[in-house]
Amino acid sequence: MSIQFSDDGLIVHISNKFISYVMEAVDGKYLVLRYFGKAVRRYHGAGEPFYYKRGYTTEHPCSIPNVSFDDFPFEYPARGYGDYRIPAFAVTQDSGIEFVKLMFQGFRVLEEKPELTGLPAAFAKKGETETLEVTCEDGIAGIRVRLYYTIFEDRGVIARSQKVENIGNQALKLQNVQSFSLELPAKEYDVLSLYGTHAGEGNVSRSLLSHGVWRIESVRGSSSPQQQPFFALMDPHSTEYSGEVYGFQLIYSGNFLAQAEKDQFGNVRAQIGIHPDTFCWELNPGEAFQAPEAILNYISEGLNGMSQNFHWLYQYHLMPSGFTHRERPVLLNSWEAMYYDVSLGKLEEQAEQAKELGAELFVLDDGWFRADNSSRTSMGDWECNQQKLPGGIAAAAELIHSKGMQFGLWFEPEAVCRDSNLYREHPDWALQIPGYEITEGRHEYILDLSQKKVREYVISVLDAYLEGGQIDYVKWDMNRPFTEVNSLALPKERKGEISHRYILGLYEILDTITKRYPKMLLEGCSSGGARFDPGMLYYAAQNWSSDNTDAFDRTRIQAGFSLMYPPIAMGAHVSITPNHQTGRTVSLNTRYQVARLFNMGYELDLSKCSSEEKSEIARQIEEYKKERGWLQRASFYRNEAPNENYAIWSSVREDQEECLAMIFQKLYRPLCSRGRFRLAGLNPEYDYVESGSKKSYGGDELMETGISIPLAKEDFYVFMFHFIREK
Repeated sequence: MSIQFSDDGLIVHISNKFISYVMEAVDGKYLVLRYFGKAVRRYHGAGEPFYYKRGYTTEHPCSIPNVSFDDFPFEYPARGYGDYRIPAFAVTQDSGIEFVKLMFQGFRVLEEKPELTGLPAAFAKKGETETLEVTCEDGIAGIRVRLYYTIFEDRGVIARSQKVENIGNQALKLQNVQSFSLELPAKEYDVLSLYGTHAGEGNVSRSLLSHGVWRIESVRGSSSPQQQPFFALMDPHSTEYSGEVYGFQLIYSGNFLAQAEKDQFGNVRAQIGIHPDTFCWELNPGEAFQAPEAILNYISEGLNGMSQNFHWLYQYHLMPSGFTHRERPVLLNSWEAMYYDVSLGKLEEQAEQAKELGAELFVLDDGWFRADNSSRTSMGDWECNQQKLPGGIAAAAELIHSKGMQFGLWFEPEAVCRDSNLYREHPDWALQIPGYEITEGRHEYILDLSQKKVREYVISVLDAYLEGGQIDYVKWDMNRPFTEVNSLALPKERKGEISHRYILGLYEILDTITKRYPKMLLEGCSSGGARFDPGMLYYAAQNWSSDNTDAFDRTRIQAGFSLMYPPIAMGAHVSITPNHQTGRTVSLNTRYQVARLFNMGYELDLSKCSSEEKSEIARQIEEYKKERGWLQRASFYRNEAPNENYAIWSSVREDQEECLAMIFQKLYRPLCSRGRFRLAGLNPEYDYVESGSKKSYGGDELMETGISIPLAKEDFYVFMFHFIREK
């Protein structure tokens, strides 16, 4: 990797063996992008656009003849002086005028990747990255923006962020601070994103990018199940295995906006960052504001290539380093067995059976602190109901530990019920607008994490349970979108800051707790996947993908999230059948196989399982334990299926000596062609034996010719192939 400058110091080329990113300071003042894509050895000016004189435009002092700022490839654009496309930056000056004109000031190479104050971000050891700092200023407005570009040694990814400084004498209001803006040349692009709903997350949307503005967003207070803070622009002919893909994701857990504009000439501008509709930040003289980090990911080997880049980055440079290679325990979660009706007797019964079957972690979900068996009471008090659990959580933890298992506990620290002591004592701690009734969600209000005393309370509650070392795992839930977004503690000039200050408060709590208890496994959850994002992954080594545990739906949900997240980041549970969310009946084997390549656990009532089912679960857990060591570090692929009746995945060991491949047959359809599936990521020089059939295949044969898909006389059936290198 390297950061090289032209002789005049106005062109910079950021590169490694995979990608190049080239910028130029035209006339020493206009910062523009010249190239982002596959690595080139040196940049000599290829691809610079030609401009022709035309009407209905503006004129500017620039050495480029006939230049139009309305299609100039600005690196960090603002409106107001001839660029009418989507802006990345907007500031209101003390006069009330919304205008800023950033001019290039200089480049600087940093030896280490800078930390982002108060925000999660990708990290690296010295020597693994290089960072370019670009300074731009508007001297009249008194504003300086520092643009950061960090390139990693081993993959085609660049981390981007912005730091805004008030260097003048007037108060400023930041209206829009996107985490990156990227100019791509005129051509056809498909745009790909993930949409969904509660229990229906991770759906792939792909369409041709047309003229105008395409956008996705969340204004729900979290990244949301409706849209993932991710999108990709790609060659329309790209597949899982081939074609150019530009993938973008925001390391942030709150409101976001992602958009792409195809302009009048076919050029494309892409952006992602904090949603400007719910953001206004007062920046006084001497103060600075840090924008969240975004990841730019380029690959010419299709969607699987994009995913491999994201997986590598998030597993080794984002999630807590103590869990990068740590094997995740097989758990039993109490929710679908007990719901709110928990008792010490039920815990002992379930834990005893779970231990016999090979489970290693028992997770006590919601209900342990409720005054009754509903969601209407007690939220925010976090006092164990001694009638349900005599001796409290300490007794429950001791019981589970006595079985030789780890103990996990569910919390929802960001919420409060009206029927709670906390709300009766501190009604001002909830988000609310004076004079208006607070809207409930799941019978809850949202605690105002922008308030220091609220953050201190949440930390004290968690400390009280965690400091004794009795809890090995915490499931951190958050179950409703925001309404009445106002803090009673913020003055009127800072009301536009609440949504972002809330997220900063959340991150402060998570940072405090994870540093105090680094061995505790934290799993993020928000009614399933409503806050499954890289920001949470920085603190929580895994996330609960969806409350929907139906194996049929999980093939879609897990495949969608696998576009960005490695399998080690995803919780996947084997649940009861008929499924509690969908009513669908799926075999125990299929439920297991769909969860097997991820962080597998169980979420069912073991007391209702037959002896045959228990024997099968014990066999599954034993098999999974033998494989999880390499599976949780494996390269995960979505293999191309011949038609929509199949979902095909494979995991390849780091040394390419072993591979597990799953074919999920949705329906029994004997009258259609079944086709073949081709594997990916194998060593073409190796020969592999399939453990079931004992047949031998070349790695190149498996990847190029493929294997014929079998047929089962059963809906929702899984075929599993296990390939091991032939010695």
